[in-house]
Amino acid sequence: MDINSQSHEKQHAITIWEVNRDRLTAMQHKLSDTPKLLSVAAGRTTCSIFKVPQTLMNVNGKSYQPTIVSIGPFHHGQLHLEMIEEHKWRFLRELLDRTEDKGMVLEDLLRAVQPLEVMARECYSTTIPYSTDEFIEMMVLDGCFIIELFRKISEVVKADDFDPLFNMPWVFSFFLRDLIRLENQIPFFVLEHLFELTKTPNSPTLVTLALRFFNKAVQRPEHVLEKYSNDKPKHLLDLLRSSFLPPELEQFTKPDNRPPPHIIHNISKLRRSGIKLKPWEAETFLVVNFKHGVIHMPSITIDDFMCVFLLNSVAYEQCHSGCSKVFTTYATLLDCLINTSRDVGLLCDWNIIENYLGTEAEVATFFNNMGKDVSFDIDDCYLARLFDNVNRHYHSGFHVQWASFRYTYFNTTWSFISALAAFVLLVLTVAQTVYTILSYIRSS
Repeated sequence: MDINSQSHEKQHAITIWEVNRDRLTAMQHKLSDTPKLLSVAAGRTTCSIFKVPQTLMNVNGKSYQPTIVSIGPFHHGQLHLEMIEEHKWRFLRELLDRTEDKGMVLEDLLRAVQPLEVMARECYSTTIPYSTDEFIEMMVLDGCFIIELFRKISEVVKADDFDPLFNMPWVFSFFLRDLIRLENQIPFFVLEHLFELTKTPNSPTLVTLALRFFNKAVQRPEHVLEKYSNDKPKHLLDLLRSSFLPPELEQFTKPDNRPPPHIIHNISKLRRSGIKLKPWEAETFLVVNFKHGVIHMPSITIDDFMCVFLLNSVAYEQCHSGCSKVFTTYATLLDCLINTSRDVGLLCDWNIIENYLGTEAEVATFFNNMGKDVSFDIDDCYLARLFDNVNRHYHSGFHVQWASFRYTYFNTTWSFISALAAFVLLVLTVAQTVYTILSYIRSS
């Protein structure tokens, strides 16, 4: 390229940017902007409240969206949530009426939360568009509503005998679900701060009150809840999720000479290889093991609440950088075991699943969808040893062939009768052949 040509191109480029000066200015502004839809703080362990990824929303969108009550900024002000928004102010007024004798007024609550604003904002994965005053008001209003709700359910304070939020069963069932949705959270340290400021005499801890509240949906013995009374969770979903984690998660280290674990087959194929599934007692449904050809799984109740809980726990694990992937692993296990409604039927027959969701086909669809588009490392999960051992047993030679033979010919009465009839027919055919040969030999 000659010098004149280079000079012409340079002049042409300068002319373009001189003509589009506004565009250049706009680009320079973007260079100084910080991401808002996914903030830089979202990758830190301090960030714990996330917008659910669109890939998960496309499959199970309704399970992540609040139905009657908005908590925190993500769904604040939506029209279909206004009914409970009015009752939040009623709950706050009742709380202030109780604390007025102690000199605690609304301004005191606002001033107490103000120093927590920056730390609270950093808990959200997106930039919060509300002003300082709006954000603090939201934290106080939503936090006090949750605390008062827990106190009234546990009868720490008396509720109105005709309070519609407690006398209408459908409202309470949606409270249970809405308060564990990932997008519908406020930081637990905000709740705890407000709880301590307005604490009533002889009250259990906030963690205990919260777990008692959710125990209305997942009944567990009181001694199980007491183990977590001093926990410091990130938010309510994290609290409930943590209370189900096995006390000691098995650490799996794959030996160098062993191939990596593989995803296991569905129930129908495992049965044909002689692998069985049996229920067993455990404090949490996450404790699954495999011994002597049997997968032991605690019973799990599948209903509307549990579906929301499982989906939001998986979404939380997918988003939070410092969170173990235990629920994701469990969801992957069930997705592997269940392919069709027939697999669900077997789990129900064996008392591993209690189905209050709908048809067996709907349960199968739920578990198959729960495993879609989730990141899962089978080499580094708490069930890695189970996946490895089940696969080795599945491919371990003669006993598998014998189990398949038994399953094919002796699994049901009719298959046994058919096999017996075929065997008898074979014996008679052989006998007839032998008799014919002997007759021929004698005659000759």
